[in-house]
Amino acid sequence: MDKTRLEAFSDGVIAVAITLLVIDLRVPEPAHDASLAHRLGEQWPNFAAYVVSFLTIGVIWVNHHATLRRLRAVDRSILFLNLALLMTIVLLPFTTALMARYLLEDSGRTLAAAIYGGSLLLMSAVFLTMNWHLLRNRTHLLHADISPAYRRTVLSRNLIGVAPYLLATAAAFVSPYLTLAISAAVAVYFVLPGTTPDTPGEA
Repeated sequence: MDKTRLEAFSDGVIAVAITLLVIDLRVPEPAHDASLAHRLGEQWPNFAAYVVSFLTIGVIWVNHHATLRRLRAVDRSILFLNLALLMTIVLLPFTTALMARYLLEDSGRTLAAAIYGGSLLLMSAVFLTMNWHLLRNRTHLLHADISPAYRRTVLSRNLIGVAPYLLATAAAFVSPYLTLAISAAVAVYFVLPGTTPDTPGEA
């Protein structure tokens, strides 16, 4: 089965998800008792959560692109695993808004942070499952130059992404700020050069 439609559909869904993140950023109403800088500063949880989630979706898009570059074709199982991944990505605008809304509240912020961390953990786990399936069980769909050593490298990098999100979810019960900080650190780590192995044959 040709992968072109899968790539186009995935890019469209991810583009919508990353765009929806900005909806929670509000233009402050003019006020005589506070400056614009102060009013914008009050929204720092929204901006912080937006940046972390934007980077996270950006990273998953880059890695998703690398995943599809390894494939010559796709089958039904990969289509459904890809749908599951897209479902977790589209959920992020909601969990991001939830995290931002409750971060400064005394009631509900622990649960909001746990849900946010859990959504990132779920996304990472589904992506790992998808890569594990195609690199272990669907090797006949891979390009010929994808070696066993390269497959092990990819899977080990995917595992690196799952563990910190598990920690970030658990950290919500200590401090929601810690959940956000760990999630930010993971995103920044994967933005750094060399953290995502290039597909063989790519320039």
